[in-house]
Amino acid sequence: MPTFCRHNRLVQNCPICSREQSVELRAVLSSSAPSSGRPRQPAAKKSGTNHGRSTGVRVRRLARGADDGYHSRLVPGLKSSVDAERLAEELAFAATRLRLLSVDPPGLYAEVAGEGDLEERTWLAFLIAYLGPLDAEDPFAGISAARTSWASGQSPQLDAAEAGPRTAFDPGQGTRTIDAYRAWAGRAGSQAAAFTGEAGWTPERRFARAYERLGLPGLTREARFDVLVTLGRLGVYDLRADALQFGGANETTIAAKRALGIGDSLLLERRAAELAEACGLPLEALDLGLHNWGTDHRATAGLGPETEPDADSLESALTALGLGD
Repeated sequence: MPTFCRHNRLVQNCPICSREQSVELRAVLSSSAPSSGRPRQPAAKKSGTNHGRSTGVRVRRLARGADDGYHSRLVPGLKSSVDAERLAEELAFAATRLRLLSVDPPGLYAEVAGEGDLEERTWLAFLIAYLGPLDAEDPFAGISAARTSWASGQSPQLDAAEAGPRTAFDPGQGTRTIDAYRAWAGRAGSQAAAFTGEAGWTPERRFARAYERLGLPGLTREARFDVLVTLGRLGVYDLRADALQFGGANETTIAAKRALGIGDSLLLERRAAELAEACGLPLEALDLGLHNWGTDHRATAGLGPETEPDADSLESALTALGLGD
């Protein structure tokens, strides 16, 4: 009788379970045609100039540590202690950012957390998440140069906008996303009404409903999630995530599938929650942490390049992953 694994494949055809059970892999399909013996020619590149942010599918070779026998039930997709250590560092950095947003918000985040007009502060939070802070000495330079006021009704100056590594801005889309956001808030009566929803909602339900309703043209998963996290952490609205809203071809979801060793969104959410709890870190930290780990680049998300993870957060994550002293 054929034996199926937990990934709904034949055991001998599953690259994960076959290694765990020492079963020899075999090809799912093999061609009966003889090999031509000639090397495959690379596909011709399409001509044309790419301005700004690419809207096509990107193929990226992920840097992976060597398989050194590492194993943790929290991250079953990892076989390298180097990969696991780097993941712990990025999760700790992301948790450090969340703490600073709550107690000492940097740059334009402090203005969002201030005492000014609520609609203007909310609009600024959206622009920060949409354009994205730079990885530079002044992370908010691009946002400051592009921003306009909410009351003016004008779109930000996007023609020469300098966007960060997690930006949702696509030059080819113009102001389409901005216009959709203003229309979304207008249907609710205000940005405040749109983000608050029903007065009786829990912070978790408010977050989930706002995330769902922010499914606007061109607004990526990262930008939707980050604007809600920052508005909650800065005390603007009572918002708190109880899920990471995995799904689609974004960097955070791809990294989660790789580290957590599963593709199903529900199981990804469950394993992510277990990982956050074991590491003693906020669930929201996995959003930026997984993104940075998966891209092999630390997007500092407004903190500046000199910021390092909190020692306590890092020790807690390393210990949970079996890498502590």
